[in-house]
Amino acid sequence: MNTLVLDVLRHRVGKDERAAKPHDWFQAAVLALRDKVIDRWFESTRETYDKGGKRVYYLSMEFLIGRLLRDALSNMGLTREMEAALRAHGFDLAALEELEPDAALGNGGLGRLAACFMESLASLDIPAYGYGIRYVNGMFRQRIDDGWQVELPETWLAHGNPWEFDRRESAYRVGFGGEVVESDTGVTWHPAEQVEASAVDTPVVGWQGKRVNTLRLWTAWALDPLRLDAFNAGDHFGALADQVKADSLVRVLYPADSSPAGQELRLRQEYFFSSASIQDIVRRHVQYHGDIRTLPDKAAIQLNDTHPSVAVAELMRLLIDVHGLEFDEAWEVTKKTVGYTNHTLLPEALESWPLPLFERLLPRHMQIVYAINSRVLREARRAGMDGAQISAISLIDEGGERRVRMANLAFVGAHSVNGVAALHTDLMKVTVFSDLHKLYPTRINNKTNGVTPRRWLQQCNPGLTRVVREAIGDEFLNDAQKLTALNAFAGDSGFAERVAEVKRANKVALSNHIKQLMGVRLDPDALFDVQIKRIHEYKRQLLNLIETVALYDQIRSHPERDWVPRVKIFGGKAAPSYHNAKLIIKLANDIARRVNSDPSVGGLLKVVFVPNYNVSFAERIIPAADLSEQISTAGMEASGTGNMKFALNGALTIGTLDGANIEIKDHVGDENIIIFGLTADEVNERRANGYNPRAIIEGHRELQQAVNAIASGVFSHDDPDRYKGLIGGLYDHDWFMCCADFEAYSQAQRGVDARWMDQAGWRKSAIHNIANVGWFSSDRTIGEYAKDIWGV
Repeated sequence: MNTLVLDVLRHRVGKDERAAKPHDWFQAAVLALRDKVIDRWFESTRETYDKGGKRVYYLSMEFLIGRLLRDALSNMGLTREMEAALRAHGFDLAALEELEPDAALGNGGLGRLAACFMESLASLDIPAYGYGIRYVNGMFRQRIDDGWQVELPETWLAHGNPWEFDRRESAYRVGFGGEVVESDTGVTWHPAEQVEASAVDTPVVGWQGKRVNTLRLWTAWALDPLRLDAFNAGDHFGALADQVKADSLVRVLYPADSSPAGQELRLRQEYFFSSASIQDIVRRHVQYHGDIRTLPDKAAIQLNDTHPSVAVAELMRLLIDVHGLEFDEAWEVTKKTVGYTNHTLLPEALESWPLPLFERLLPRHMQIVYAINSRVLREARRAGMDGAQISAISLIDEGGERRVRMANLAFVGAHSVNGVAALHTDLMKVTVFSDLHKLYPTRINNKTNGVTPRRWLQQCNPGLTRVVREAIGDEFLNDAQKLTALNAFAGDSGFAERVAEVKRANKVALSNHIKQLMGVRLDPDALFDVQIKRIHEYKRQLLNLIETVALYDQIRSHPERDWVPRVKIFGGKAAPSYHNAKLIIKLANDIARRVNSDPSVGGLLKVVFVPNYNVSFAERIIPAADLSEQISTAGMEASGTGNMKFALNGALTIGTLDGANIEIKDHVGDENIIIFGLTADEVNERRANGYNPRAIIEGHRELQQAVNAIASGVFSHDDPDRYKGLIGGLYDHDWFMCCADFEAYSQAQRGVDARWMDQAGWRKSAIHNIANVGWFSSDRTIGEYAKDIWGV
């Protein structure tokens, strides 16, 4: 490896080893490793073609892949070789890994799940392509200025990306607007404008290099990037208009859709990447297998949430207009090929588009949607459904502004519709898809999410991995469910001490990083209480903050009690147009500023909001966490995957009976998790029967004091009214049940204190968590998809 790295540095990076800077050595390390990966990549592709195997195609708006160097080195088994090669020249691999930017291709759990799935597909030797957009700036970089979130462009591609390969031969035209013309030869769509989607490929390495699959991301080019006549006429900006319009498709993940222009850009993005992906899939199938009618035998297309739903209409368009299939036959091919994963029951995430916008941008697809709808609604009528049920099933929402329901399109256009946790799947059947479920009662199934244990145990927590290997051997590296052998060591004080030593070392490392980054000193012997995830009201960071204020007040009021020292760590990004979420970030920082500077709490409580939370930051925080906050309003979190990562690294979960928390409880045991609060049924009952949060606040002394302190400006001296509206929302409606669950949450936290005081008991519970969450490996999840949905 030493010779290879040196050769790459000289001949491909173009630097002499004496003049090379750290970033040059990083580049050389990646390219040297990439050479090894490429050989296995080619072998994997040839094996698939030679065997005529079926491929999985995973369409997702997000792929939150994080840094790739450590991941690929570990999976190829080359970490020690690379460490030695770099050490020979005075460089530390871990330091160079820090130079790799996080790919800004995702926002949160949806994108991280897609990345875990791609790694597991390769690890299980399943041929697959991931399809998405190569965002130039992607999700924004978060800066905290005076406690406020500031969104800045994420410049992860500023110095190029050594992992990717341009595939200029894989380029497709994607059209918008125009008109549909019928002739003797069939229907033809004449788009008013077109862009070119060009492929950029990144290799995805599976465990032990078993297989290398492809993540194919699309970038956009104008067909005429520079109108020379306009430029020479002096219209220098107008001459570049087409390229600017194409650039906008791949510039930012989830552009704000509060304006008509924002909505149009989002729909354009979704169709752009869906169309390019479907064209690529169909082209590959025809090239290697000939008959388009055999597509379901050789391709399984999985839609990761509702964003790529337009792919159903696009596949129909290609089958009918380009390949000449009759509508009925095309519909059967489409349904047999497509699967749809739903990730949320939140109405705003079940996308719908104003019908005039959809018809103007995609006139042929609008015709196909109407034709599909006609077929489905006739089925519903024949099944004896009434008008209300037919209205709910319709792909066109006729209530108020007419809109195209994309989730309904994905549902009817797929042979399989899956939820991502048992509760979520059950709720799908009785809420958002209740009438579609009645019409197609066998279509919905469950596939509980998972996380890759390679990144989320072996790579991010090498100390714990070493201790586990010493105890139970190496079998768990290949099958995370073998971690159950650790249950036999839960009562072993020596083993528990070694696990505790690793945890403390991780806490020291995180404390040092936060001290360097933010100037805040943390006590590594305190309980590290962590809530890191997208900032959203249903995830209830606000509940956590209100309880933090109540705890702060109690510590000051009762200094004689034996309080457990606590560090509250928050992190996450708020959508740029989500006012309340951004206000919650400001509140967290305001509380931190007051609490951390108050000598009366004597270091018993610290609050930290880490800026720009991303995959790399998660890899630091999760191994250091003692308590995992999974406190969403019951019935609103589809699954969660952070809950799995924390438990795998020995943190105890405090959470509601929501998402995968329920299944984690079933696996780790009631005594090794802290559950509180209303159930999903109880939440619905409260909402239906007249919930009165004001009475709860006024009847609970600690809660009232905490919300009054926030609302009256105790934590916002510069603007005493800053949080009046936020707290007023709790009094008026409290849709997310913060008040209803406050007492149970507060009591659960005091129960956490009591558990922490019994360190032997805490460590025993932590070991049972590590031992029993191997089931939540994405390998298990992908195995279920492969068997039950994809047939691979």
